[in-house]
Amino acid sequence: MLTTAEIKKKVRELEIRSKKLTAHLFTGEYHSAFKGRGMSFKEVREYQHGDDTRFIDWNVSARFGHPYSKLFEEERELTMMLLVDVSASSLFGTIHQRKKDLVTEVCAVLAFAAANNNDKVGAILFSDRIESYIPAKKGKEHVLSIVRQLLTLEPKSKGTDLNAAVRYFNNAVKQKSIVFILSDFLVEKYDDPLRVAGNKHDVIGIKVYDKMDMELPKAGLLQVEDAETGRQQWIDTGNALVQYNYAQQFNQTEEACRNSFKKAGADLIYLRTDDDHVKLLQQFFIKRK
Repeated sequence: MLTTAEIKKKVRELEIRSKKLTAHLFTGEYHSAFKGRGMSFKEVREYQHGDDTRFIDWNVSARFGHPYSKLFEEERELTMMLLVDVSASSLFGTIHQRKKDLVTEVCAVLAFAAANNNDKVGAILFSDRIESYIPAKKGKEHVLSIVRQLLTLEPKSKGTDLNAAVRYFNNAVKQKSIVFILSDFLVEKYDDPLRVAGNKHDVIGIKVYDKMDMELPKAGLLQVEDAETGRQQWIDTGNALVQYNYAQQFNQTEEACRNSFKKAGADLIYLRTDDDHVKLLQQFFIKRK
């Protein structure tokens, strides 16, 4: 468990790194990748050559004796919600960092990108229950409070229930939002609530995984434990059939995840614990333009 001093230091490090990244890399891409709620009236000014004649304000033009045009601007204010899986499997990681560490940094980067754009940010931290709901607000201090929760929250449960988390989000958040769901998605089907969310919101899944989620090391006979259920068993990691079945299980889970997001009309990003998440996020934003 982190001490208060360690928490402050880690929050400060994430703040500095995230703000630097958003300032130099993400602000423009984020702005272009996610559209506002539409166009709103800004002002009336004298007609200029090239103005769209459909937007001539005939009442004002008649009053002043020459044409005036209506000007519109994009309503940029958006709401970003982070749905973060904090179950026990997030503590796993064999290369570079744990899934939880990667997810926390990605959330910090996304939240600061939204704050820089004057958007609201909120979060739902879940296991097989809702561990914390942070309503969306604006401002750097609010983003820092989300980062602190991600760093310090001690979940009351170890399991995962993505269905319940997405349903909770669908009921709690009525305004159209950008929704990032960060999880390893090692769970049962969640098609129905995800489809409901995808019909109203801009949904992006970020599947975080480790190299050892994909393949077992050949280390002989090992006793392994399920981090979420506590169930233990002995497996022979040198057995070819065990290796094959383990890899197949990952592939089946990955395919189910991909299909669920496709059916919901949502995007899906893959992040491995040793990936350059900055590069992958930037590529995603550019692709979304």
